[in-house]
Amino acid sequence: MKMFDREDILAAISAQTAKGNPVLAAGSSCGLVAKCAALGGADMLVVYSTGLSRLMGLPTSRIGDSNARTIEMAAEIRNVVSTVPVIGGIEAWDPVRLDLDRLLDQFWAAGYSGAINYPTISTMGDKWRDRRGRVGLGFDREIEMIALARKKNIFSLAYVASADDAAAMAEAGADCIVPHVGATRGGLAGHEEGQAIQEAISKINKINDAAKAVRPDVILLAHGGAIAEPEDTAEIYRSTDCVGFVGASSIERIPIERAVQAVAKAFKAVPMSPRS
Repeated sequence: MKMFDREDILAAISAQTAKGNPVLAAGSSCGLVAKCAALGGADMLVVYSTGLSRLMGLPTSRIGDSNARTIEMAAEIRNVVSTVPVIGGIEAWDPVRLDLDRLLDQFWAAGYSGAINYPTISTMGDKWRDRRGRVGLGFDREIEMIALARKKNIFSLAYVASADDAAAMAEAGADCIVPHVGATRGGLAGHEEGQAIQEAISKINKINDAAKAVRPDVILLAHGGAIAEPEDTAEIYRSTDCVGFVGASSIERIPIERAVQAVAKAFKAVPMSPRS
């Protein structure tokens, strides 16, 4: 099973950006999506347990034991993809897996060449964050996980929803900071309310500035909200320092919804001719 060292992934990202190509991290929660995303040119695949809810036709939701599910999903993804690194979504505040060093080792052993803090408390609001933080299972655990990944020389991405979180994750050593500007809009199970693209750009720039103030070399990738289509990313690249996009619903939900509806309609529209 081919694994990708942190230096290999960073070199591949640098090669893409040097050519003027954006970096694409494609959410992939089943083998077919992963295989197609890799064939389509994705630079890395990101596996989230929450992606299973998307494949079930539901709004993106956390279901059951996130870490156990994500570790289990690795086998299906790695069975059909070996050419690009696969990143695992780690729930750092899992109360039954308090040894983060061991948890990172388990993800690596499963076949994940990198880590991203997801599900993340960064997006959950102050009330939930405060409640979790008081029992030692808050955003600090996500920071600790990213710092441990850097210590173990494992590539990492960090979802953040605020400038303060971005600065903390940059300080911890995250290779990529991913401003998360909300649940992805569009499709059958998307969130239609939320920021307009210009509001998202303003928030992204504040987050990016905070991260770059700590580490000017940090890689910046966008995600979520009104950034749902390829043309939306063009506006992000024009107006922010982001050099790529992390797509979840944009890769594995909305395109599938459209494609299956279109082909079903096409089959249904074929007229029956009398047998000669």
